[in-house]
Amino acid sequence: MKKLNLKDVLVYVEKNIGTFHEKRISSLDSLSLSKILKRKNPYLFKAKYVLTAEQIVKGLVDAHISSNEETIFGDWLEGLAIFINSIVYNGIKSGIVGVDLEFDTDGKRYIVNIKSGPNWGNSSQIAKMISDFKTAKKTLRTSNSGLNIVAINGCCYGRDNKSDKGDYFKYCGQMFWEFISGNSNLYTEIIEPLGYKAKQKNEEFLNSYSQMVNRFTREFGNVFCDKKGDIDWEKLVMFNSSKKTK
Repeated sequence: MKKLNLKDVLVYVEKNIGTFHEKRISSLDSLSLSKILKRKNPYLFKAKYVLTAEQIVKGLVDAHISSNEETIFGDWLEGLAIFINSIVYNGIKSGIVGVDLEFDTDGKRYIVNIKSGPNWGNSSQIAKMISDFKTAKKTLRTSNSGLNIVAINGCCYGRDNKSDKGDYFKYCGQMFWEFISGNSNLYTEIIEPLGYKAKQKNEEFLNSYSQMVNRFTREFGNVFCDKKGDIDWEKLVMFNSSKKTK
């Protein structure tokens, strides 16, 4: 085990955080109004007494951003966790399905599935993770039958007061970052570096966001508003839900 130098973490963040911001903007560039209109419930907007095209567009775009950013940043944090573990324990990004990180310490091989937060999956998704862990253990023991393998579901934030789940252990927040680094304070120490150039990058994102909202609002008004400017709810529902015609 090697002691983690926080300067290494800072350098990694400064070098790689731009990828997160670039993917945020890229996710907006790939959107189309028709795509997001088909994903959402048009009846909900009517029930909430939404009256303007901009309200609908902002609601749709903001919902997409919220969901997408969680995924993008979760993937980015996974990379950070693997980088930190590689310094401390010589861990590697695993090539086994359902396993993100592998490393050895204290005579054990740890296989880690990394998620963003603790409430990441339903019962079938958790069952799939357990199945992947069991398959991974069989694969690893093919070459070393005596290998002591411990499965971990690591979550980058949050907490879970019952870490022992029987088939695996679940470490969240402080427990997870300490587990991969040996540093009990790492979970707070990494927060400051993550803000590197955040203001500048967020201004670029807001510029793309504003352009998209304006563009989609104009498009929505041209297609789904009548001459008076009222939303044509029947036309909107038909676009979203009608049977396909030949």
